[in-house]
Amino acid sequence: MADTNTTTPTDEKPVGPGPRKMVGIVTRDKNDKTRRVEVARRVQHPKYGKFIKKRTVCYAHDEKNESHLGDTVEIVESRPLSKLKRWSLIRVVTKAPSRTLAGLEGAVAGSKLPEAAAK
Repeated sequence: MADTNTTTPTDEKPVGPGPRKMVGIVTRDKNDKTRRVEVARRVQHPKYGKFIKKRTVCYAHDEKNESHLGDTVEIVESRPLSKLKRWSLIRVVTKAPSRTLAGLEGAVAGSKLPEAAAK
């Protein structure tokens, strides 16, 4: 007697965890459509147990140039786009405060702006 409830194998592949996503801060936005994103993490020292700050630098593709220096962004792993770029920008989580000349006054040691020198 043949079993009539046999199942046929399907072409379904097991679904993995998907591409990695990380949240970091844009530290360089000079290049067109490329952002340097630093992702900070804390790891425990294996011998001494103290928590240490470590960082990972990722180069991400920003198609619309919507992120700028200091922004917190979410990036996702993608196919290699260039020698260093392996990540793509998903969204800007938070915008950085606007950087104006007034905010940069005294940022570089020993430099003075023309308005500050006249006072």
